[in-house]
Amino acid sequence: MAEPGIRVEFRERAGIRVAEVAIDNQRRLNCLSTPLLVELAAAFSRLSADDALRAVVLTGAGEKAFIGGADLNELGAFDADTARLFITRLHQACAAIRACPVPVIGRINGFCLGGGLEVAACCDMRVATETAVFGMPEVHMGIPSVIEAALLPGLIGWGKTREMLLTGQLYGAEEARAMGFVQKVAPAGELDGAVDHWMAGIVKGTPKAVRSQKALIGRWERVSIEEGIYAGIDALSDAYRTGEPQAAIAAFFAAKTKG
Repeated sequence: MAEPGIRVEFRERAGIRVAEVAIDNQRRLNCLSTPLLVELAAAFSRLSADDALRAVVLTGAGEKAFIGGADLNELGAFDADTARLFITRLHQACAAIRACPVPVIGRINGFCLGGGLEVAACCDMRVATETAVFGMPEVHMGIPSVIEAALLPGLIGWGKTREMLLTGQLYGAEEARAMGFVQKVAPAGELDGAVDHWMAGIVKGTPKAVRSQKALIGRWERVSIEEGIYAGIDALSDAYRTGEPQAAIAAFFAAKTKG
């Protein structure tokens, strides 16, 4: 197996430029070590500066795991200060994923636990294999679930968040879909097809509109409903400064006339 690292490849999927990012630490179920966290944050910072990029697919290398959690070899050796540094680096990696200006799709291909589930929560959409396993078992290791676990109430509700975090229970893919954490479940061989279905929708959107929509959704998470509504008014007005709405609507009517 290759040395652990973050693998980034650029591909054409559904006619658009897409980055495929893989966490590769297969010997340890793609568990997150300090070097991997630093590399992951840097990779997403670079991707965020790519104006031609339309989407990112984030996955785990191999077939056994998306991310099995944080590296327990590191966690077992921490003191209070080194634990703070590690969890801050995990947050920085998560924040870089959330800050990516294009849609990030979580392609979950196995174990998705602890810090791995927090990374998955930072994606805009998630599809999982039928055999994927989800959970936040940190309390079983003597620590609370923190940082981007704070996203869970907005994704699965307070009751399910309490159940997941307080019991450390594990869930199958269908349970994760039922609670709203993943949007699709597919056989392993059809995982990429499920991703491409979303890509087909993304490619129909104009590039600046999709980026604007993602930024607006992120703002809705942080502000009151009233402020979010007025931010949307600004976003729609700003869209007309790009020329994209005028061109897209004209193309729609042209195609309708030909039809």
